[in-house]
Amino acid sequence: MKLSPIYLSMLCALSALQSVSAEEINETDNQNQPSNLEVIEVKGRYIEGYNAHSASGASRLDLAIVDIPQSVSVITSAQLQDFQLNDINSALDSATGINVERIETDRTYYTARGFDVTNFQIDGVGLPLTNGNNHADEDTAIYDRIEVIRGANGLMTGVGNPSATINFIRKRPTAQSNLNLRASYGSWDNKRIEADGTYIINDTFAARAVAVKQTKDSYLDRYETDKTIMYAFLEANLGDNTSLSISHSYINNDAKGNNWGALPLFYTDGSPTNYDRSTNTSADWSNWQVVKNNTVAELSHYFNNDWHLRATYSHRTTDEDTELFYVYGTPDKETELGLTGYGSEYDLDDEHDLVDVYLNGDFELFGRDHQLVVGVNYAKVSYIDTSLYDYTTGNGFPAMPDLNTWDGNTPKPTFADGLSGSDVEATQKAAYFTGRFNLFEGFHLIAGGRFNDWQVDGEAYGNDQTVEDAEFIPYVGAVYNIIPELSAYASYTETFTSQTEKDINNNILKPVTGESSEIGLKSELFDGRLITTVAYFNVIQTNLATLDPDTAELPPTEQRYYGADGIESKGFELDVAGEVYPGLNVSLGYTDFDISTSDETNQVANYTPEKLFKLGTTYEIPFLEGLTIGANMRWQDDIFRYQEPTKTVVTTQDAYAIVDLMARYEFNENIELSVNAKNITDEKYLTSLYWAQGFYGAPTNYSATLSWKL
Repeated sequence: MKLSPIYLSMLCALSALQSVSAEEINETDNQNQPSNLEVIEVKGRYIEGYNAHSASGASRLDLAIVDIPQSVSVITSAQLQDFQLNDINSALDSATGINVERIETDRTYYTARGFDVTNFQIDGVGLPLTNGNNHADEDTAIYDRIEVIRGANGLMTGVGNPSATINFIRKRPTAQSNLNLRASYGSWDNKRIEADGTYIINDTFAARAVAVKQTKDSYLDRYETDKTIMYAFLEANLGDNTSLSISHSYINNDAKGNNWGALPLFYTDGSPTNYDRSTNTSADWSNWQVVKNNTVAELSHYFNNDWHLRATYSHRTTDEDTELFYVYGTPDKETELGLTGYGSEYDLDDEHDLVDVYLNGDFELFGRDHQLVVGVNYAKVSYIDTSLYDYTTGNGFPAMPDLNTWDGNTPKPTFADGLSGSDVEATQKAAYFTGRFNLFEGFHLIAGGRFNDWQVDGEAYGNDQTVEDAEFIPYVGAVYNIIPELSAYASYTETFTSQTEKDINNNILKPVTGESSEIGLKSELFDGRLITTVAYFNVIQTNLATLDPDTAELPPTEQRYYGADGIESKGFELDVAGEVYPGLNVSLGYTDFDISTSDETNQVANYTPEKLFKLGTTYEIPFLEGLTIGANMRWQDDIFRYQEPTKTVVTTQDAYAIVDLMARYEFNENIELSVNAKNITDEKYLTSLYWAQGFYGAPTNYSATLSWKL
């Protein structure tokens, strides 16, 4: 693995900072330590496991999880490290209620409760994904934890689907200077090196930096990735009550041999295909490079012990350059012929500017203490993407050989034809407020709302995207503390999504509304070391654009729509996280729900697993000091997809479980070795039936990681 000069410089800088810090601390300690100092030794164990007590993504109140009237779970830093969850896809695989739809190697959708998850935030600030999906292998190294707020999150987002909000909490400087180095090697020549350090410069300034370099091949033919991560966070305490921070992250993911689309799943006679797991539809020249930059400035001020002001500005850019190869058609079972290739060049420039300012604090009314948050939010996103094809040289749409023996060799097209694309700008202006009222002993009411003014201008592949909506999104929730260890809660909130379709009177349809209601119980057991949530939810999508059958035979520009009920899902979830026994940490989630749609084929319900079980657990072996073992498992029930409207061809994926194992040995306080084994049963499974194509998940694979703490 070749390290670039900038990456080597970052590693050297981190090491140098740590060395200087250690020398300064030692000299200061030696000079100031009295000779007759009484030493008190305290022995105990600091619990850093799977139990996160608070989450800020559901509101600006930074409440304890048991005080939030919604289903909330947190993927902690301990989980991320234990099972080497180095990318957000593998991390969200372990989250209760989240289904990761890997439709391609470098494009992923996420669903919860039957709806696409589109709201991804960083430290509580963000907009829905531009295309509803995530591109590239995004790393988790710069994040301290990941909060998952299931259901609609009307207060903090307002726009999007009533599925879930994923809130990534970034790493910040720690209380003391330190440096952590990790190096790992795994199957398919997977090499990764990571450095993470904090340096306390003085009483005013502190800095944290993270650097990652990873290169790996794949079980898929021709697929390989090269990933570089750089992150720096500088914090300044301007006074006892005021702090200012500025940070920047740089992510460069360069993939080669990536697929666009995936394998055909049935033959011309309707029988299922069964390719080797390594079979890939990519050409040997296919590539997809994604570069993401994010700069964040944050000002925090405490007016007194009761009121706090926070202002955040974020500027994010995404630059994608791709050359892609798609394979379509239906092969013959005897000859394996009948498929056609399809080349395209796709480029994207995406830019986000986000401003969020809020004030929160405590106040007294009628002899009781209450909390209040008021804030404003401004967001602007603009993106330009272009697609080019080859209609003239004969290389743009080649006849394909047998995929079982194809080596990816096909002439590279000349991408100069059929220019099309998008030029869209969207603006959101919002104001929000939340009050948490202590109405009587043990009972809190959370009520508030968000006013969103949403404007979109532009065109996408010939379709007008211009729309303007203004909506008020209400939120109400209540929590009652039955006994100190048990609380009951209920909540209702909404989200909305703009539509561009027109009705029979040529008026643009009103937004799709997602209504989410939930009731549940939460408990804190074993002195707060274990948190359990049981929830029942009901989510309804209304006013979804549905084609007017009287206009079905007209050209697309003349077709008209009406608003109808969309997806409805209802079911329950169980979430357990924490330490159930000294040294035994558990993260457990079970989801069981039913989906109904107005679509006659009920396709969403078919390809969405309605039962999900997630379990992550580690145990510190008491009779072998320093040894920790663990297992991580996810199970889903069977899914299927009708491949034709006639329902004569059906692709089925039976229920399956993926089991991972880990073992870690701490040689001393500074050095530890971890070994991870993934998919130990070598399960062969399709990663998704979200589309009519699919590919297989990774077979059994292994990695070893050496960690060094300074």
